Parts: sequence; structure tokens; C-alpha cells
Amino acid sequence: MTLEPDMPTTTPRRPLSGLVAIVTGASRGAGRGIAVELGAAGATVYVTGRTTRNRAPATYDGLLRLSGLDTLLGSIDETASEVTAAGGRGIAVPCDHTRDEEVGALFERVERDHSRLDLLVNNAWGGHESFDGVFDAPFWQHPLAHWDAMMDRGVRSHLLAGRFAAPLMARQRRGLIVATTFWDRGRYLRGNLFYDLAKAAINRLAFGMAEELRPHGVASLAVSPGWMRTEFVLAGHRTDEAHWRERPELARTESPRYLGRAVAALAADPQVLARTGQVLRVADLAVEYGFTDIDGRTVPAFELAADAGAAADEADPRE
Repeated sequence: MTLEPDMPTTTPRRPLSGLVAIVTGASRGAGRGIAVELGAAGATVYVTGRTTRNRAPATYDGLLRLSGLDTLLGSIDETASEVTAAGGRGIAVPCDHTRDEEVGALFERVERDHSRLDLLVNNAWGGHESFDGVFDAPFWQHPLAHWDAMMDRGVRSHLLAGRFAAPLMARQRRGLIVATTFWDRGRYLRGNLFYDLAKAAINRLAFGMAEELRPHGVASLAVSPGWMRTEFVLAGHRTDEAHWRERPELARTESPRYLGRAVAALAADPQVLARTGQVLRVADLAVEYGFTDIDGRTVPAFELAADAGAAADEADPRE
């Protein structure tokens, strides 16, 4: 059978074909959703993190107990396979983003393989490693371990990856750096000063990098999802992705791929440099770019109550 020239084909449109991306912290949660959606758009995605099929970090033991899990769900290998199955090319690279030499080796590999980098998604986050089951408490009652977990293994990881990406992108005179964050128009994330400070620092870091990278044609943004149905959220509510609708308390949740579609839309936007330095909400981007969540919904923006309290913990985008 010969197709007529004007007959449609079933080949899906791949707006990010040829794009080379790194997604940090992509074993599960937000990183996994972003990586898969970039793959669906045709990108080559370097999927990084510490969890592989054969090895998992011991620093999650406390969170596993709180979530009622025996083992960590997800790995960079599984995410990379999903990226490829979605239509892109997934490449799993074990990387501890707190270790300068490992991060440097990652960027050297990407440059060696492709001579360029188009997109860096800063998503690596160690904030959950110190979580003790208490979110809503005065700052003097929270352990100082939160500082190391959220600032050193969170904010610093973003800065470190950005330092390696910036020279490569500046030489190209193009590129995009996206930080995953949480933001609700400057409202205070009451109940956890450490958490609020880390999110504010990530937003300011994205802004500062934007100011210095703009003259080189490189954009830097922060993107804020709502309350996502990550593996840990689903486990904490004793359900899974197939049955979450049976839990009324999860009605306002969104899948991690909703965030992924936002990042893919930004990466495909030729005018993205005009938005550099901004903090953008996924729900607003969904309306602007015309995408939906995987179930067809346009999920409204997550907004904190006047007394935010523990609601902020629900909104953590990464895990």
C-alpha cells in the first residue's frame, strides 16, 4: 500500500527531537515524571541519581519506615527505560549530586558524547533524608539536621550542577536551566522554617543564575508543581496510581508527569529566554501552553491556606 502525499501518518510529533537533557534526582517522583515527558517529546535524557536497580542509598531508611515501605520504589535504570519506551533515549548515570567529582564527570560525559547540553533540570533533593514525621513545629523545635539535608543536599546540589552547565551553555549561546521548587506567591510555608528557606533559596538561585546567564542567551527558571502523587505520597496514603481516586483526600493531587509536561513545553518554547528569572506554576503553564495531566484534567494551582502548616509538606515536588 502506498500512502498519498496528503495522508496523515501515525508518527507522533516530537518537538524535542535532538534535544540533550540532564534530569537530576530522577529515580522517582518529580524527576521521573519530567524525564519521561521529555522522552515522550523526543529528547535524549541523562537520568541521574543514587538509586539503581542494584543499589539504594541508606539515607532513606527513616522515610521508608514512615511510609510503611520495605524498599525504595524506582531507580534511574527504570526511569531511563521509561524514557526510551516513551519515544526518547534514556541514559542512566549513577551520580551523587553532593559529590563535586561525580557531578563534574557527568557533565564531561555529556559534552564528550554530544558536544552540547540543551537542558538541565535541577531536581536533586535531600530534604526528605532528615524527615522525622514532624513538619508543623516552631523552628527551634526542628532538628538542625534539616539544614544539611535541605541546604547542602538540596540547594547546593542545584548550584553545583548549574556551575558545570553554565560554561557549556554559555559557549553555545543557548540553553535552559530549570529548577523544581515550591512557590505560592511569596506566602510563608508555616511550620517549617528550614523548608521555607530552602525553597526561597532555590527560587533566588534560579533568579541569580538568570541574571548572569541572560547575556549569553541562556535561560534559568524555577517551576512549581502542586501536590503530586509521588511514590511516597501514594505509599503514605496506602494506595497506588491505579486506585488513588478511592482516597478522597487525594482529589486535588496531580501526577508528576503534569510537571514534566510543563518542563517539556518550556523547553520547546523558542521564546523561553523572555521568561528567564521567573518562578512559574505548573497550573498556569498548563493553561498557557494547552496541556493537561495524564488523566485529561487541568489541575488548578496548589495554594496554601492563610495558616499553611503541614500543607506545605504535601506540596514538596521531588519525592
